[in-house]
Amino acid sequence: MSKAADRAYAEIRSLILSGDAPPGSPITETMLADICGVSRTPVREALKRLEAELYVVRSESQRLQVADWKREDLAEMFTLRAMLEAHAAARAATRIDTATLAALAASNDRLAAAVAAEAPDVATFLNENRAFHETIIAAADSPRLATMLAALVEQPVVRRTAARYNRAELARSAHEHGELVLAFTARDAEWAQAVMTGHIRRAFHAFAAAG
Repeated sequence: MSKAADRAYAEIRSLILSGDAPPGSPITETMLADICGVSRTPVREALKRLEAELYVVRSESQRLQVADWKREDLAEMFTLRAMLEAHAAARAATRIDTATLAALAASNDRLAAAVAAEAPDVATFLNENRAFHETIIAAADSPRLATMLAALVEQPVVRRTAARYNRAELARSAHEHGELVLAFTARDAEWAQAVMTGHIRRAFHAFAAAG
């Protein structure tokens, strides 16, 4: 992609993640070109990538809109994510180094502090949650796996899930991250895989129950 297309991709994706372009809302190349300050050509390139990643979808009449997932779509996304991230956790457990372990622990400390604030800091929770999971995926050392996970629209789903969490559920997520750090410290692939599976499945049920 060109630099202009990369910029358009980042800006459009940000609109979707922030909720400024809510699920189901129609989008056009002209509208997005005006918002991004670029021509329609880089917007078209960006939309092809966003469509491949399922951030946007086409109707039968070929009109574009922000993806709005049905329960069965979300259930499948969480199932696939659980399978892939559990595999990533198992790989990471046998490959992770001391510095990366320390980075994971520090990230989860910041996440836990955000949850413990008088008013839970969901924005920091989301940032640290993303960093934590991305670090595990990087430690798994599998470009193929990372690409497959990126195609699951993980961040919009995580954002919508976290918005439904109460303080106890946010704290539970921080606790599960802590258990993952323990599993990685023990270099126990089966433990890490089991914790990650439960972590993702619990997130799905919290999302579904609040839906």
